[in-house]
Amino acid sequence: MPEVNVTIGSRNFALACNEGEEPHLEAAAKLLSAEADTLHAQIGRVTEARMLLMSGLMLADKIKELEWEARASSERVKELEAQLRAAEVRNSALASAAPKAFPNEDVLMRSYEDAVLRLEELAYEIERT
Repeated sequence: MPEVNVTIGSRNFALACNEGEEPHLEAAAKLLSAEADTLHAQIGRVTEARMLLMSGLMLADKIKELEWEARASSERVKELEAQLRAAEVRNSALASAAPKAFPNEDVLMRSYEDAVLRLEELAYEIERT
C-alpha cells in the first residue's frame, strides 16, 4: 500500500492509500491545507486536532453549498425541459393546423411553378431579341 506525505496547515502527515489513489489523496490534502491556511490566517495557531476539525467543517460547508446549487440547477433544468416539451406540443399543434390554413397548397405550388416557367420563357424570348 503506497504512502503519501502531505502537508496540511504547515504540518506533515504520512498517509496510506490504495494503489493509484495517490493523486486523489494529494489533491484532497491540498484542499484541506488551503482551508487550514485560511483558518490560521484568521485565528492564528491552533491545535492539530482543532485545525483539522475546523478545516474539515469548512470544506463540508462548501460541499453543502455546492450540493444546494446543484439541486437548484437540476430543478431549473427540469423546469426548462418542461417548457421545452410544452413548446414542442404547441409547435406540433401548429404544424398539424398548418395544412388546414392552406388547404390548396398543392394548387398554389403548381401555380407558382407554372409562373416561374412562364417567366423563364419570357426571359429567354427577351434575350433572343
